[in-house]
Amino acid sequence: MPTLVRLLTTLVLVCGLILAAMAALVFFVEPAQHPVEIILPLDQLQPPPAEGEPIMPLRP
Repeated sequence: MPTLVRLLTTLVLVCGLILAAMAALVFFVEPAQHPVEIILPLDQLQPPPAEGEPIMPLRP
């Protein structure tokens, strides 16, 4: 029984340290924000029409 108590105590302490490290990251680290710009060619947005299918304009 003492071995089980020692094991559970160690596991609780390790989990507490992990949670404390996660809480420190949440409170003390600020994420850097920067604009993201992705350029997509038009042919990737709309596939070419099938044979005999009418061409429809793009919707805004």
